[in-house]
Order: sequence, then structure tokens, then C-alpha cells
Amino acid sequence: MDYDIIYFSLFRWNGPYSSISVALAREFSRTRRVFYINNPFTLKDSLTSDPQLETVTPKVNAGKVTFQPDEDHANLITVTPPFTYPINFLPEGMVYDKISEQNNKVIYNAVQQTIERYKIKNYVFINCFNPFYAPVLPNSFKPIANIYQCVDDISQEDYIARHGIRLENKAIEKADLTLVTSQELYRLKSPYSKNIQMLNNAADNKNFSRAINEEFDRPPELAGINKKIIGFIGNLDEARIDYELLKAVAVGHPDKQLVLVGPLNNTQCKALGLDQMDNITFTGAKDITELPAYLKYFDTCIIPFAKNLLTKSIYPLKINEYLAAGKSVVSTDFSPDIASFKDFIHLASSRTNFVSLIDWAITDNSPDKVIARTKKAATNTWKTRISEFERLVEPFLQRNGLIEKRNNQVPERL
Repeated sequence: MDYDIIYFSLFRWNGPYSSISVALAREFSRTRRVFYINNPFTLKDSLTSDPQLETVTPKVNAGKVTFQPDEDHANLITVTPPFTYPINFLPEGMVYDKISEQNNKVIYNAVQQTIERYKIKNYVFINCFNPFYAPVLPNSFKPIANIYQCVDDISQEDYIARHGIRLENKAIEKADLTLVTSQELYRLKSPYSKNIQMLNNAADNKNFSRAINEEFDRPPELAGINKKIIGFIGNLDEARIDYELLKAVAVGHPDKQLVLVGPLNNTQCKALGLDQMDNITFTGAKDITELPAYLKYFDTCIIPFAKNLLTKSIYPLKINEYLAAGKSVVSTDFSPDIASFKDFIHLASSRTNFVSLIDWAITDNSPDKVIARTKKAATNTWKTRISEFERLVEPFLQRNGLIEKRNNQVPERL
């Protein structure tokens, strides 16, 4: 069935970090039109020098919706709504609700303009982790399905938890289908959903397998390193990373170099003196297309996640990225989802265990192991996730008379 995707996400298209919505939108656009509606900028944002605003500021300032065809994806249009009012600071109550209604209308108008401009007839609406605006479309719209996508435990992010917990649960109650990325999110959100299904994160297998199949010069940050490299790729944020563990790795392996590839968004690296350790290298943020060149020279990869309520709900993007590159992996046992990879990675039960597993992981790179890892990653690609999504949407196509009913129905709940 030929239908379009209207994808409204908390994560902006030109944002600095990888996200499931951007990855899925790219994959969707291979076979159907995708209209990616960016999280709106607020009037408060207009007073900052946010680089993401540069290309849309003139029209947004004029209260107009901007439409930008993506240069790399022929079927993909990014849509930026006009400014909204910043209201997260307000307490729950009538004032918040009234302004929230006005903000929702900004998104509804952007969706309506998109439908009219591009003559959209049949479409699925997905709200990815953005219950603050237009959590589902109202009855005046006629999507094939209203889908809410939950990708993190919203209660563990202080800023968005203020209103996010309440609004997300309401969004899930109203949605035709709720998609979650992890077992823990399934458990947390099941009480609020009439139809909840798993759709895990995945990897751009083609990109990350380049670490095996292509030759790369050493990236500049690795040029002078003549010892074994322990590598991490990802956002170095406050909540997910165990920085005491990173220090233990560097102290426990003075003969190796710990290379951390990703944006620095924490105060702990400096507080613990990680930035002063000779055998730790920080590269800063890199584009996803640059990452295989770093992975090529890593002797093992790590997932040094803290064990807390936030990470318990995470199915990490990076596990399949590492495996697609054929790399051995040492990880903390932070979630049920990472534990499901126990046959392909080294799972540590403590910081001491984590440090000791690294030497084993560095030697655990036989051709058979590399092949097994890449095969596992090949079952978790974005293409695979699109196939799973289409299976989950099929009952809604049948309900709308767009395809004939088949015998093998998708269950309402797994």
C-alpha cells in the first residue's frame, strides 16, 4: 500500500545527535514520501544564536511554515513550524493548558499546510517522543493511524519530566498504536496503552560495515597512537555514562589508549581529571560518516553506561553499530536489552569486572567471531525495522479498507 509518513519529532532533522526518528525517516524515504516536522523553536530560542535556526529564521519570524527538500533523500521534506511560546517553566494548570492549546494549533496548522501543499491522501502520523505538542492528531484529521513513539524514560530527564510524564501518558492513552524501543519501556508504558509494540533501535549497517570492508587513513587524533586502542562512540552526557568507570579503565590499562568519540556534554570529565590523563583522547563530535574510520583502528569497543533508571530503559544505538563493524564489545549490564546480546559481547557485572574483561575482548577477534557479530548486526538494520513497522501498521490499513484482511493478524499486544 502506498502511503506517506508525517513524522513529528522532538529531535530536529539538522540536530547534532543521532536519533531513531531521523534514521527511520531516511529509511522510510527509500520507498515512500516522508514529511519530517521539526520540533518547533520557541520565542525564547529566537533570542539565542542557535545554528539550527539560521536557514529558517526569516520565514519563521514571519510566522510561516518552512518546507525544505532534503538534498540526499529525494522523497523527504523537512518542515519547520513557526515559533511557539515557551511554557515548560509554568506550573500545571489552566494557564499552561491554554497556551499549550495555542502551541498545538501551530503544529496542526503545519501538518494541514503540508497535507494541502503536497496533496497527501493516505498517511500515517508518528509523534516521536514529543508529547508537548500535538501528541496525536485530532479527529478533524484522518490519518491511517495516530502513532506515539517512546524512546526514553521521560521521567529521568529533569527538564522534560516536569510536564512530560503527564503529557506522555495522555498521548499514549489516545494513540492508536504506541511503539517503544526497549523491554523496560514496554513494561512502563503498557498500563497506558491499548496497543503497544516493540520497535527497537538499529544501525546503518552499510555505513558501519565500512570499518571492515574499506581502507581508511588514521584519523588525526589517532595518528600518534602506537598502542592498543579502547574506543567509545557516543554522546558523553551527564546521565548515561559512568565516568568513574572510564577513569578506572584508563588507570587499569596504562599501556593502552582510551579514545572517546563524541560531543562533551558533562562536567564530570573535568571534575575527575579525565581531561588531564595522557592515555585518554577526546575527539569531540563527528559526523556519522566519519565514524567507520575511527572504528577501523579500535582494538575493542566499550559501552560504559551507568546502571540507573534511565539506562535501564535504553536499547543503545551503538551496540549494532559496533557489531556491524565487527568489533568486540565490553559493556556494563545496564538493561535487559543489552543482556540479550550476551552471546556476542562481554557483559560486565561490576567496574572491576569491566576493566578485567578488556584484555580478553582485545584478543577475542577471530574471523569467526567477526562474522558472527556482523551477522547479528545484519538482523538489526533500519531496513529490518521498516519491515517490522509495516507489519504493525497493516491492521490499520485493513481497518481503513486500504488493503484486504489476511489470516495472519498482528496481535493487539505482544
